[in-house]
Amino acid sequence: MEIGNLIRMANRIGDFFAAMPDRDEAAEGVANHIQKFWEPRMRIELLDFLAEHPDGDAGTHQLHPLVLATVTAQRERLTPAARRAA
Repeated sequence: MEIGNLIRMANRIGDFFAAMPDRDEAAEGVANHIQKFWEPRMRIELLDFLAEHPDGDAGTHQLHPLVLATVTAQRERLTPAARRAA
């Protein structure tokens, strides 16, 4: 999948959960959604994007601050098992 589409999808998730008053609950919602509904290759692409752009900003694509903070903090949890074993 093209990284621009993944960033847009991730940012929509961030927009949705950012409306929650409890920041920890919002971050958990982001992590749960990505873990449950994104297939492993999508998560790998997002994690690779962050490895290349740790600030979540590639110029043309910027991650929502909530998504950036959540994925950075939950990197191990969101890394597919097959990749962790490699």
